Amino acid sequence: MATKQAKRTAQVPAQRGGTGTTARRLLERAGTTYAAEAGITLADKPSPLYRLLTMSVLLSTRIKAGIALSATRELKGFGTPRRMREATWQQRVDALVRGHYRRYDESTATALGQGADLMHQRYGDDLRKLRAEADGDPRAVRRLLQEFPRLGPVGADIFCREAQGVWPELRPYFDRKALQSAERIGLPTDPDGLAKLVRADDLDRFAAALIRVDLEPDLLG
Repeated sequence: MATKQAKRTAQVPAQRGGTGTTARRLLERAGTTYAAEAGITLADKPSPLYRLLTMSVLLSTRIKAGIALSATRELKGFGTPRRMREATWQQRVDALVRGHYRRYDESTATALGQGADLMHQRYGDDLRKLRAEADGDPRAVRRLLQEFPRLGPVGADIFCREAQGVWPELRPYFDRKALQSAERIGLPTDPDGLAKLVRADDLDRFAAALIRVDLEPDLLG
């Protein structure tokens, strides 16, 4: 899981003492975003944003994160709404199965096709138009995302946690799971308090690290 992103050292304010040290350790040991693990180089561009949306749909189901990320990588060939629409339902199923996403493969293949149709009809295949429609309101972004099939509150949180790296108006975005994880390891339990522990451009990595340490407590040692 080690990537250049995870190896980057954050500048944690020294005056934060123990919490700053914990935040730095989190970034060093678990600071890989889920998008990066899925092979997505996130940018404010149509294709990587769409791939992030797809990943968020796959992570929304009750399935192991590693399997969802593996399936996301297998779907790279359908990395634009147009390619997803042009793929047959069976081709989408086959890609999901190659990623071991077997439990929900058929229903998810259907949902991805429907979502690609919605992307075209509503946003002209460009999620930046959803961002513009939200007009800087994170709550509106979250609400609009949930119009996509199979993307409920959990999936919207996943998208926003990761997208805050390229959509600054979402910052700081720490969902309920991240805040609960922060409480368990003695960090502030409000988004603004957590945001003070790391640089603004590390917030996406920090949020991902909090989720990872919740799933794997040994990451902090």
